[in-house]
Amino acid sequence: MEIKIETGGLRLDKALSDLTELSRSLANEQIKSGQVLVNGQVKKAKYTVQEGDVVTYQVPEPEVLEYVAEDIPLEIIYQDEDVAVVNKPQGMVVHPSVGHTSGTLVNALMYHIKDLSGINGVLRPGIVHRIDKDTSGLLMIAKNDDAHLALAQELKDKKSLRKYWAIVHGNLPNDRGVIEAPIGRSEKDRKKQAVTAKGKPAVTRFQVLERFGDYSLLELQLETGRTHQIRVHMAYIGHPVAGDEVYGPRKTLKGHGQFLHAKTLGFTHPKTGETMEFTADIPDIFKQTLEKLRKEQ
Repeated sequence: MEIKIETGGLRLDKALSDLTELSRSLANEQIKSGQVLVNGQVKKAKYTVQEGDVVTYQVPEPEVLEYVAEDIPLEIIYQDEDVAVVNKPQGMVVHPSVGHTSGTLVNALMYHIKDLSGINGVLRPGIVHRIDKDTSGLLMIAKNDDAHLALAQELKDKKSLRKYWAIVHGNLPNDRGVIEAPIGRSEKDRKKQAVTAKGKPAVTRFQVLERFGDYSLLELQLETGRTHQIRVHMAYIGHPVAGDEVYGPRKTLKGHGQFLHAKTLGFTHPKTGETMEFTADIPDIFKQTLEKLRKEQ
């Protein structure tokens, strides 16, 4: 494959990672093995790319993905013949993908729940919506296609209830507010999302629960469900989620990724029409960090 550098100044490995689907490590491997050429010449990873440089690289062979039931501990909050609600731990990927072919929520679901909807294909059985790997908390699972269609439509109609807790950087000027800014793929880094005019509408409501000087504890409610929505919106207003290695600062709270937890989930039962609402407590690392912030006040 071939790309043309439009803006110079980055290291070759960083530019290749940002502008293609290659990871930084894979970009480095290809550069070291001489598979990456800049204007037809082999360069080192530290080479600073210039505007107009033509970079060629190798597209890696796609991994063959499959789902296999794995006996992974899984907290099932609720389950009946149509739906289930699970509390995903921080650090677990929702479904198999390149680089994550096992140990995912889907692998666990296949072991613990025998009937799952097939609308999203063999790699995402039962998955109606997702949360990021390092975000913990509640997810609804569809156990048949009718339930899946009903739950997905409710999400699309913005009728589902999804509330998160997050520790964010800084002291917000208002106790509550609404962030309404479109989100789409970043034009500067294909692996990131960003607030962009070309993006899809995105709305996040927030309320400050506690203030700690340099940090704040928020409750956030999603009206839409864009990729990385809360993380992107909070970074956009200057209060990135603590621990967020992608959208936040390097100097942040120590943990296992972003301090973001899907705490409350509500939806209409697809068969009975009953309003269902569930809550999951924050993880231990989240609790311990809050306790430490309170003591420092």
